[in-house]
Amino acid sequence: MVQKRLLCPAGVRKIPKQFSWIDQRLVRDHHIDLCSHRAAALYLFLATVADAQGLSYYSDRCLCRRLAMDDNTLTQARQELIGIGLIAHQTPLYQVLAIEGRPSATPIDSRTSGGLHTLRQIFKQLGEATP
Repeated sequence: MVQKRLLCPAGVRKIPKQFSWIDQRLVRDHHIDLCSHRAAALYLFLATVADAQGLSYYSDRCLCRRLAMDDNTLTQARQELIGIGLIAHQTPLYQVLAIEGRPSATPIDSRTSGGLHTLRQIFKQLGEATP
């Protein structure tokens, strides 16, 4: 078993007053495995800027600019997250939803999604490329 130790003691995270959080079940229960990297980026942004109820109201134009996406890519990423049950959206509001149970959707297939890959596929490729 790997022994954990601080790599940079001066850089230990402290909870700021504007704290936001990412539920560990996103990874542990494999919800993230269902996301393309674009959907994961959108989720991270929304979870970071959301208030205590998970609400935010960034415009599509602003999200596209901040995430370097075009309108179509943002729409696809948003639909993925809605389909997985991670967010709700009704213009102008986004809500990051509570993660409940195991995901019911199936992973994104890069052959049918315009070349998008799931994070699992990317990490697998990185692992295979690492000596």
